[in-house]
Amino acid sequence: MNSSELQRICNWLIGGAWSSLEPAEMIADFCERLVAAGLPLWRFGIFIRTLHPEIFGRNFIWRQGGEVEIGSVDFEILETPEFARSPLRIVFEQGVEVRGRTSDPDSKRFPFLEDMRAEGATDYIAMPVPFLDGSIHATSWITQHPGGFSDDDIAAIRSIIAPLARVSEIISLRRTAEMLLDTYVGNRAGARILGGQIRRGHTDTMQAVIWLSDLRGFTALSDRLPAETVVAILNHYFDCQVTAIRGHGGEVLKFMGDGLLAVFPIDEYVGDAAHVCARVLEAARESRASVEQLAFPVGDVVERFRFGVALHIGNILYGNIGGGNRLDFTCIGPAVNLAARLEKITGRLGRTVVASEGFANVCHHDWHELGEFPIAGFSKAQRVYGLAEETHALVG
Repeated sequence: MNSSELQRICNWLIGGAWSSLEPAEMIADFCERLVAAGLPLWRFGIFIRTLHPEIFGRNFIWRQGGEVEIGSVDFEILETPEFARSPLRIVFEQGVEVRGRTSDPDSKRFPFLEDMRAEGATDYIAMPVPFLDGSIHATSWITQHPGGFSDDDIAAIRSIIAPLARVSEIISLRRTAEMLLDTYVGNRAGARILGGQIRRGHTDTMQAVIWLSDLRGFTALSDRLPAETVVAILNHYFDCQVTAIRGHGGEVLKFMGDGLLAVFPIDEYVGDAAHVCARVLEAARESRASVEQLAFPVGDVVERFRFGVALHIGNILYGNIGGGNRLDFTCIGPAVNLAARLEKITGRLGRTVVASEGFANVCHHDWHELGEFPIAGFSKAQRVYGLAEETHALVG
């Protein structure tokens, strides 16, 4: 392998792989440079563990003449027979290299290598990629060259691991920051924070549908059940809503005990408020159905649940609010206050879904007028609407 070309590749990595904008593009560029420098590389994989509540790691697989394949695996993979007999398990757990020539009978202990041999592979090596935080990630290198990798090839691969680890760690940290922000503050808020909107007072005004919901009888539930059981119930209950909210274009901003605050920005749909409201209503119906089906066994009793959600449309102030260096990315404004007051009315009326007059006027549907109600903090009584289908259910 050309040593001067190898050094150029190392320098390129140390410089941040500046010619590649996306991870997949960087990996393809990296592998093609190695092949051009004389490394008989046929297949390359890099496996990065992630800090995510559901995803164990991401993988990027390059093959000569093909596109980079990107995938992810959840934590269940750790319990599978495939992972138990994978050379990568050894790398992750012990932080050592694993070599497997397909002509070597010992390689048969790894079913993956048998699959690769069927595709013409002659040699395989998996190498740990240590990050500065002590975590171990992995790469795999496969060739179809007769005789496999030479000693010089292996030495070249080892020499490039450190610069590859540094640039991979930078990309991974950026990705981790995005995922954590997405998990804890929502994807739109996370994008704004990463984009530099981090100072108190950095806010925007936008039109949105506001969703405010809570669980019926939560105080009594918390009083009679162990705290661990209540947390488990809340997680299942929130699952019933979050999937529907995100699936219809909304963003969950905050969990407040048993309460949930979400927004559906209208600007992202080119101002088509009716379209957004229709999707919000569909999300409310899906959530209602999911909560109605939710059954949580506690001892000999099966707990069933009801919730209420208020829907309103209006302008909100969306951004950083807080004190000192402790900020919260949230939304405030009269529209949010009104939605909070309307949510309380759902319980009084025995309704699951109630809508403000503003939402009902935009979302063309078979609404049933529930009357005018005085709202604390508002000078005028507010007209409230419910779903006609819930009226029939109450009558029946």
